Amino acid sequence: MTQKPRGIALPAWFVLLGLLLVAGNLRTAITAVGPVLPAIEQTYGLASTTASILVSLPLVAFASVSPFAPRFARAVGLERAIALALSLLVVGLVVRSTPPVALLWVGTALIGVAIAVLNVVLPALVKRDFPTKIGQVTGAYSAVQSSFAAIAAGVSVPVAGMTEWGWRVPLGMWAGLTLITLGVLAPQLRRHTVPDPGSAPAPAVRGRSPWGSALAWQVTGFMGLQSVVFYVFVTWLPAIEHSAGVSETAAGVHSFLLNALAIGGSLLASALIPRLRNQGIISVGAPALTVVATAGVLLAPEWSALWASMLGLAGGANIVLALSLFGLRTTNHADAAAMSGMAQCIGYLVAAAGPIAIGAVHEASATWTPSLIIVIVVVEIPLIVFGLLVGRDRILS
Repeated sequence: MTQKPRGIALPAWFVLLGLLLVAGNLRTAITAVGPVLPAIEQTYGLASTTASILVSLPLVAFASVSPFAPRFARAVGLERAIALALSLLVVGLVVRSTPPVALLWVGTALIGVAIAVLNVVLPALVKRDFPTKIGQVTGAYSAVQSSFAAIAAGVSVPVAGMTEWGWRVPLGMWAGLTLITLGVLAPQLRRHTVPDPGSAPAPAVRGRSPWGSALAWQVTGFMGLQSVVFYVFVTWLPAIEHSAGVSETAAGVHSFLLNALAIGGSLLASALIPRLRNQGIISVGAPALTVVATAGVLLAPEWSALWASMLGLAGGANIVLALSLFGLRTTNHADAAAMSGMAQCIGYLVAAAGPIAIGAVHEASATWTPSLIIVIVVVEIPLIVFGLLVGRDRILS
């Protein structure tokens, strides 16, 4: 049977507004951590590798929860799945910012579970409600996501210095945005995506799950590797720059640039996607730009503002394409959710290992050079290869 939203009719702009606000909550809880990570380490006496788990733990949750998110969304409806996930996100943000140290980890895990559901459900919502504008809408919500991520990274250090609560304030204050989003979404909770009992049985769209598809694995590889690049630099770019003599304030500004320029990359990719028969120019060009930028961080750290901007531009294009592929390479929103669940499960499991592994290599070598070489050779060059594959015009069958 077909599925459609049942309940009150809402204007498209209002549905889009809710979607964009949800997107604003997807990365603030993560990007706010990097700039204040040294302060968290000092408060609790954490080693660098242990502290990096604060960024990687949500990614582990993404990987663990993503395969089950499509089934959960089918059971309760897309809108209610989003509302429940946002409610859990509020709890996680508050708990993470509360002593003692155990709550830091509990809250971080809850945040990961909540965002995992949102990550999977949003592409399915785009496929269902905006099937002819997948690239544009995905680009718009990725731009909003990047905007809030940039703000979260940019204000963390200044806000932490305003009160005696320090880093707890910038990590917890984003619960306010989540509550606002829940308020805007309230009217949409009456739109419940359920099987339509009056519809005729629909023919099977495909005969196998995405787990047996080479195309789905290619999309998964692209999703995972581009995520590794993003989270490695969100976590460690300030530390890398500090070791090269860049001040903490300047490093914070560069973290802001990384996230801010991702907005431009998101908008550029969303404008190009509907105009291209295949997406090779984006899927190869953006990963190639990350190679140049990472080499720049390694060889000319005095130009870190430029390299951070390039990483942001490429990262914004990469994530928009990765998320758009779930809709572009499938024929309906159920298949889009299934591919999204698979790609985010495996992709974020790989991404979770990135910051931890890079931090461990740095601790073992006492320099960032081997870590950055590993990023180029093991992550970014293979990302170009996957980009060549996913850029082709193919549909999951």
